[in-house]
Amino acid sequence: MSAETAATPSVSFAFTASAALSDSLQRVLVDLIALGVTTKQAHWNIVGENFRDLHLNFDEVVDIAREGSDEVAERMRAINAVPDGRPATVAADATVPSLPKDEITVSEGVAYVVSAIEAVVSTLRGVHDAVDGEDPTSAGILEDLTGKLEQQAWFISSEDRKPVR
Repeated sequence: MSAETAATPSVSFAFTASAALSDSLQRVLVDLIALGVTTKQAHWNIVGENFRDLHLNFDEVVDIAREGSDEVAERMRAINAVPDGRPATVAADATVPSLPKDEITVSEGVAYVVSAIEAVVSTLRGVHDAVDGEDPTSAGILEDLTGKLEQQAWFISSEDRKPVR
């Protein structure tokens, strides 16, 4: 066995993502990364009544986004797709709305984070059926993330809601 053969072992994947599956998971990845970064920005700069509860709740969203982006990227590698989480890629491709750099009120923070979660959930739901058709394992990850994020949107949006009578 030559030194070159020993240094580059051959890897055979049982399943390899199609370009469409890879693209779908990449779309989810950049949205999750953007959600984590921008929600952390909101977490640092939210001010006003009940800021502390939202400050902590925003960290829960950040945790879901960060753990989710890692799980999606690692799933991509497991199915021989290459994730791209570079800042320029995230900035160019994410659907998450932008957030001002300054302080934001509790109401602005609620509206922003809920809209950011809704953007990510829209991506998750938009790619789900195609992903499920090719790779139910990846679709299961998307389903789990959708449930967690929709729950957070409900929690956070309840801060500003008035009861329907």
